[in-house]
Amino acid sequence: MHTLYPEIKPYAEHFLPVSELHTLHVEECGSEDGIPVLVVHGGPGAGCDAFQRRFFDPEKYRIVLFDQRGSGKSTPHAELKDNNLAMLIQDIEHIRETLGVDQWVLFGGSWGSTLSLAYAQAHPDRVQAMILRGIFLCRDQDIEWLYQNGASRIFPDHWKGFLDAIPKNKHDDLLTAYHDLITGGNELARMAAAKAWCKWEGSCSTLKPNPALVDHFIDPHFALSMATMCVHYFVNRGFLEQDQLIQNCHKVAHIPTVIIHGRYDIVCCMDNAQALHDALPESTLQVVREAGHSAKDAPLTDALVRATDEMCRRLTGEDDELDA
Repeated sequence: MHTLYPEIKPYAEHFLPVSELHTLHVEECGSEDGIPVLVVHGGPGAGCDAFQRRFFDPEKYRIVLFDQRGSGKSTPHAELKDNNLAMLIQDIEHIRETLGVDQWVLFGGSWGSTLSLAYAQAHPDRVQAMILRGIFLCRDQDIEWLYQNGASRIFPDHWKGFLDAIPKNKHDDLLTAYHDLITGGNELARMAAAKAWCKWEGSCSTLKPNPALVDHFIDPHFALSMATMCVHYFVNRGFLEQDQLIQNCHKVAHIPTVIIHGRYDIVCCMDNAQALHDALPESTLQVVREAGHSAKDAPLTDALVRATDEMCRRLTGEDDELDA
């Protein structure tokens, strides 16, 4: 089984203004002359961390990570003003131009797969390949599954904590109720709701219980940005038309794409991955047994590292040399 590459530190770090309000945190790791790969984090609002640098051979990849607006080390923290999908797509283009990248590989999981697909469909000539994990198409059914009715029947014990943060008379529309609390002016109520939101998702994310992951999710700095961005984007349905990502797949059908999804992913049902694969018939779909949603599930880590290694060989022509 493949494991993560050794820990590395960035060789460059940038704080890139993208508007009068927002500044993005961007870092570069690995080889300056390597294959450019952009890590597109999930959430929305989760930000990047050192773990996400390690899915790539640092001698062969130029690894670019960035914190989306309002997330991680980007400023202002948890800021919703001037924060929507079109702006995130513009931000990625600005990073690409600033770093002098012609084309890059997109590596995104969960919401990161959503944003990667939206960016690729807007700028298909700038995307060399995609490795996407835990597919989230941001359809009404996908949002309702996790935050209203679906996953609740698989994790009823954890769901109770999610429900308890909201008055019973608002249980028929939990997303709106959480949105109102998390974006409201009562700071204590806001933080309590943010922690309840993130504890629910953290508890559902792995096949086996992972208390360390849940603790990370309920860290106040992390929970506030993730929950705030989630309720903002999901109330607005990701700023996407219904089924937009599938309808626009013809724009990216030529891009080499690997889709990796845990068989027992409760956060993002596997029908997301199947629908994407059906719309991109030339893509590769890898269903990972004994894995949930989180890339920290060892079988998913293995599949992702294998995918980046194989994509490197494909893009550099090493596979052709082996066949010759």
